Amino acid sequence: MNESPERVECLIIGSGPAGYTAAIYAARADMKPVLYEGMQPGGQLTITTDVENYPGYPDGIMGPEMMDNFKKQADRLGTDIRFGMITSVEFNSKPPHKVWVDGQKEIVAETVIISTGASAKWLNIPSEKKLNGSGVSACAVCDGFFYRGSDVAIVGGGDTAAEEASYLAKICNKVYMIVRKDEMRASKAMQHRVENTENIEILYNTETDEILGEMVVEGVRVKNNVTGDMREIPISGFFVAIGHTPNTRIFKDFIDMDEQGYIKTIPGSSKTNVEGVFACGDAQDKIYRQAVTAAGSGCMAALDAERYLSSKHFAESA
Repeated sequence: MNESPERVECLIIGSGPAGYTAAIYAARADMKPVLYEGMQPGGQLTITTDVENYPGYPDGIMGPEMMDNFKKQADRLGTDIRFGMITSVEFNSKPPHKVWVDGQKEIVAETVIISTGASAKWLNIPSEKKLNGSGVSACAVCDGFFYRGSDVAIVGGGDTAAEEASYLAKICNKVYMIVRKDEMRASKAMQHRVENTENIEILYNTETDEILGEMVVEGVRVKNNVTGDMREIPISGFFVAIGHTPNTRIFKDFIDMDEQGYIKTIPGSSKTNVEGVFACGDAQDKIYRQAVTAAGSGCMAALDAERYLSSKHFAESA
C-alpha cells in the first residue's frame, strides 16, 4: 500500500542563510515549517572559512559555525529540519503543491519557499579543490579583504570578473586578470575600467595550468594558449569568476526563469508566477549573492508566505 502524502503548511526547499532565515520567521509565525537541507546542508558558506562581512560578528566567524548557529536558531523556534533532497515537484495553478523527497516520499504543501541557491562554476583542476578556502575563492567581495596589500589573480572575462577585479584592485597590491580569449566578454564600460586601472594586468589568451602551494596558495602557473608558453606568478589569493549556476532545474517546467535559470520574482517581493510559491536567496539573485542579502530575502519570503496564507484562510472563512 502506498504511503499517503504528508501535508504541510510551509515547505522550505534548501538551507543556507536564505532558507534558515525563512524558517526562523515562518516558525515564529506558527506556520510549522518543514525544511529540507538538500545536498549541501548550510549552503556554500559551509565551504567558506572566515566570514567578516556579516553584521553582528565583530571578530568574524567561520562559515560552518555561522550556518550551524542559523540552523540551531531555526530548530529552537520549531522548524522541522530534515536531511533529504527534493527531486521533483508538481506545482499547480493554485495550492496545494506536490513535491517528492529523494524520489519517493510525497509531500503536499500549502506554501513552498525555494531557497536552493546557486553553485559557483569552477575550473575543475585538482589544486583548485585542494586549496579551496586556503587562498582559492569564488567570491572576491566576500574574501578579498584577507588579501589586502597582496598580489592576487582572478579568472574570467565577463562583467562579474571585471567588477571583482576592480574591487580587488582597490585593496590589493596587484591583480592579474586571466582571460582565456583575446578579448573580454564584459561590457565596454567595464573593459575600459579594468584597462585603465594601473594595478590590474590583463593576461589575454591565457589559461590556468595549476595553482601552486601545498597548504595555502603561493602562486599560479598559467599557459598562453596561442604560443604555449608557461609562466609562474607569485600570488596569495586566486579568485574564480566564471559564473554561477542556479540550482533550479527541477522547477523549470513550472516557474518563470531568465535565460540563465535564475527564478524571476515579482519586483519588491519574493512571489513567483505560481500562486503560493516564493523564492529567495541566490536561486533568484544573480547580482548581490551575499549572505546578508540572502538572509534578508529569506525574511521576505516567509513574510510573503505568511500574508498569503492569512489572506487565503480569511477568504475561506468569510
